[in-house]
Amino acid sequence: MSRRELAANQPASFAFNADYLARAQRIIAKYPAGRQASAVIPLLDLAQRQEGWVTRPAIEVIATMLDMASIRVLEVATFYTMFNLAPVGKHHVQVCTSLSCWLRGSDDVVRACKERLGIGFGDMTSDGTFSLAEVECAGACVNAPIATTGDDYYEDVDGAAMWRIIDGFKHGEAPPHGSVTRREGSAPAGPPTSLTDDPTKPVPKQDLAAAKAAYEQAKAEAAAKAAQPKS
Repeated sequence: MSRRELAANQPASFAFNADYLARAQRIIAKYPAGRQASAVIPLLDLAQRQEGWVTRPAIEVIATMLDMASIRVLEVATFYTMFNLAPVGKHHVQVCTSLSCWLRGSDDVVRACKERLGIGFGDMTSDGTFSLAEVECAGACVNAPIATTGDDYYEDVDGAAMWRIIDGFKHGEAPPHGSVTRREGSAPAGPPTSLTDDPTKPVPKQDLAAAKAAYEQAKAEAAAKAAQPKS
């Protein structure tokens, strides 16, 4: 994993706009007095959604709002790879390279990104359209390998699929997110081998009287069998 540090060039100041400030205050109010530090991750997320990345002034403002030392907020921001510590492109492509994704071929996904974008991890294209980052873990190991842009996850990707996704963005499209193999949720690949009934069809009403009669008959047969003398 690459080293995570704040960008050298920082803005002079930061302030939440009215909408994000109201959201931040609602989040802080969820926690009891003296426990406001629990809101540090959602407030960092708000700052990033407003600015595109987490700046040093934003860290200082959040520290003041939560009555925390700035270094504690910095520790959180630098620990979680979901926080961008430098400006990123319009499409910020993140590739998970932790164990599950690596075993499933994330090296090919990384290679496709670097070749198609012409940049490496931590870099941004000259036009500011794309940036590339390495993350671990994306938290979707069952659908590995994983790549993300913004809040969208691209699952079950390989090098060829990643190439197509990037080309889609280059052409102004919005490639559909989720499993590129059209796997349903996190279900196993291939057709179902159990629970094969259509779950969208209504369950037929059970004939309770018939079910009770069948139960009583089975019970009587079992009793009769148990009463038979053993040879």
